[in-house]
Amino acid sequence: MADDQPAGEVLIVTGMSGAGRTTAANALEDLDWYVVDNLPPQMLGPLLELTELAGGALPKIAAVVDVRGRELFRALPAVTSALRDGRPVRVLFLDASDDVLVRRFESVRRPHPLQGDGTILDGIRRERERVAAIREGADVIIDTSAMNIHQLATRVVDLFSEEGAARHTITVMSFGFKYGLPTDVDLVADMRFLPNPFWIPELKGHTGEEESVRDYVLAQPGAREFIDAYALALRPVLEGYQRENKRHSVLAIGCTGGKHRSVVTTLELADRLAELPGVAVRVKHRDLGRE
Repeated sequence: MADDQPAGEVLIVTGMSGAGRTTAANALEDLDWYVVDNLPPQMLGPLLELTELAGGALPKIAAVVDVRGRELFRALPAVTSALRDGRPVRVLFLDASDDVLVRRFESVRRPHPLQGDGTILDGIRRERERVAAIREGADVIIDTSAMNIHQLATRVVDLFSEEGAARHTITVMSFGFKYGLPTDVDLVADMRFLPNPFWIPELKGHTGEEESVRDYVLAQPGAREFIDAYALALRPVLEGYQRENKRHSVLAIGCTGGKHRSVVTTLELADRLAELPGVAVRVKHRDLGRE
């Protein structure tokens, strides 16, 4: 590793089968962690050596390690201890009560990886024996017995996201109805209740990105009132998206051609929404330039 390149953070995700490792891994991936699933503990060292060669390209690595590694899994405590000498390493252990784990396995109709010829509960008990030492030395333990997948993902985000990082990204997109309603959007607003600058000769050739069009649109009765009220109405929606760990959404703002009213409104709303905590805003103009 280069002397000026600090070692990146490493998170080992482990725990009981059925306790939510996949959900946790997906949440970490959404936070831009580089996630490797079902990695034998002995491969952790070589993996980190490879990532060091990549410099700062992979600053956060999460490795999912569990009993699917069979006998190799027993080496995890020793490997973790050795890795801590060279870089920041944390262990996340996911757990749940036996009865909850049994119900989860029964609901997906899959055997426990260690049950063999026995019952699901037999497999769970064998696994608890194997992971006891790892659980005892874990940095973070999450009991998912009373959690659904959304609550678990939210808990992982709370624990491992960078301070101040956005928990929800909303794309505010202008469009023209005459080119068709956008697909794959969450919310749609129609700005055709405002007069169309297209019919104003000195504004027709300009767009909503220009001050003259912006001033005209915002001067119309109801324009500012709508934008202010809609931004206020979106606040609890975006807060709810964060609680439910919905990471992305698209708000489509339409007018006739996607050139004037929708563009102005998109930019105005984007400015207001960017002030909300935990929200990142992207702006897109789908049909600008088509006329």
